[in-house]
Amino acid sequence: MINKFLRHNGGSETYIFKLGACLESLGHEVQYFGMEQEGRCVGNKVEAYTANMDFHNGSKLSKLTYPFRTIYSMEARRKVRMVLDDFNPDVVHLNNFNYQLTPSIILEICKWKKKDRKSCRIVYTAHDYQLVCPNHMCRNPITHENCEKCLSGRFRACLKGKCVHGSAARSAIGMTEAVFWKMRGVYKYIDTIICCSEFMKQKLDCNPLFRTKTVCLHNFIDQAEHESVVKKDYALYFGRFSPEKGIRTLIGVCRELPEIPFCFAGTGPLEAELSQVSNIKNVGFRTGDELEKLIREARFSIYPSEWYENCPFSVMESQLFGTPVLGASIGGIPELIRDGYTGELFRAGDGAELKKKILALWNDRERTERYSRNCRSINFDSVETYCRKMLCIYRGEQINC
Repeated sequence: MINKFLRHNGGSETYIFKLGACLESLGHEVQYFGMEQEGRCVGNKVEAYTANMDFHNGSKLSKLTYPFRTIYSMEARRKVRMVLDDFNPDVVHLNNFNYQLTPSIILEICKWKKKDRKSCRIVYTAHDYQLVCPNHMCRNPITHENCEKCLSGRFRACLKGKCVHGSAARSAIGMTEAVFWKMRGVYKYIDTIICCSEFMKQKLDCNPLFRTKTVCLHNFIDQAEHESVVKKDYALYFGRFSPEKGIRTLIGVCRELPEIPFCFAGTGPLEAELSQVSNIKNVGFRTGDELEKLIREARFSIYPSEWYENCPFSVMESQLFGTPVLGASIGGIPELIRDGYTGELFRAGDGAELKKKILALWNDRERTERYSRNCRSINFDSVETYCRKMLCIYRGEQINC
């Protein structure tokens, strides 16, 4: 299992840790390759990892070499070969590897396979749009507009739009990385690309090379018991407080609906703006039982994202805990909500429609209670079910289990 971070950092790390643990519970051996960092909690027997690359807090000297090391890494090739020679895996499962590990590791895997005549399969889970968009999100950080200019395989728009952190220099590196590996044809060696939504699959399929390799497999999620709870009078948003999540649009709507109490749970750059609206209660970042209680007791939750979301856990969690979702009709969100059954959809970024939908749901308790009951019929994959499907992919079989 390859991922640049081998410590708890975000959704992709949760994914590899839980999937790896499930594979081990079924009798398979799993080892990991990535960066050496404080907090690393998984690894490999030969203790081979690349040096930590910290783009934010690294030394000035180390940062001078980053533009070269983010495109091609001899260290990563050398270290991953040590693991391959020792472990002899049947499958290499790639996750987030660009910039810190670089696609050069794919070349080394292929070299190892050829030398030792191995039948090892290479599988990649796409956690974002990296293969078709150098800034991962298909969204310009300056204009805050969704963008598909690079889907054709021409990446000049990345530099022109300063799409990587709003920086011309970083965007030049991102464009160079994308062009270099396209010319090397490295991604043709991947056997299967797993997309966590049909929407993501469609975007990756814009590249004819990927079209023959992609499969859609929605993320797994921990299953929850259905409990009878007394719903309380608030609408809930939980997640990051940032522009791409549609928070500014939602804040504006909250301000226009002073009779409705809203609860926000999370943190992010727009946190200060919440305090300016009297009917928004910001409870801060919550996890575990505290967050579950907030979700279960809400009348409904709101997911107003304005970027191409993939398969957001927040939407899945809300419904599993018996709370209907009013979600933006963008990216993979509509694939998770049965409109008019377990929740409703609205046009992303359309404040007027969002306001209308919130008001209608708030004034129709019978409808939200019906949606809440319907949530009990939802059947998202557990990690065990997902793992069985992954084993089919690992063996090169159709997902028929």
